[in-house]
Amino acid sequence: QVQLVESGGGLVQAGGSLRLSCAASGSAFSIDAMAWYRQAPGELRELVASISSGGRVNYADSVKARFTISRDNAKDTVYLQMNSLKPEDTAVYYCNADWSYTGHMSSFRSWGQGTQVTVSS
Repeated sequence: QVQLVESGGGLVQAGGSLRLSCAASGSAFSIDAMAWYRQAPGELRELVASISSGGRVNYADSVKARFTISRDNAKDTVYLQMNSLKPEDTAVYYCNADWSYTGHMSSFRSWGQGTQVTVSS
């Protein structure tokens, strides 16, 4: 089982920046795609950004040119650099990872516990 632990959330003023981190831990696993989602109160969880094992990235239109997703494969960690934050970015941010046991075909998905990001106006 792969566990994900997020960090880096907090309170920031509009226009500010935050960097979220999500580290995977476990044994004998390989990670494929990783992604960040967010969920605001009363809203559905939505995809913010994703990154493949080869580094291909995808962003929600609402965060393009402001957010950057990256990963460090040696550390099994994914990052989300958030710049020019807006009050509407306020949400709980979750990371996920698609992974498999080394040498096996079956794929699984793990989620982090979430980290709160609050942007004040």
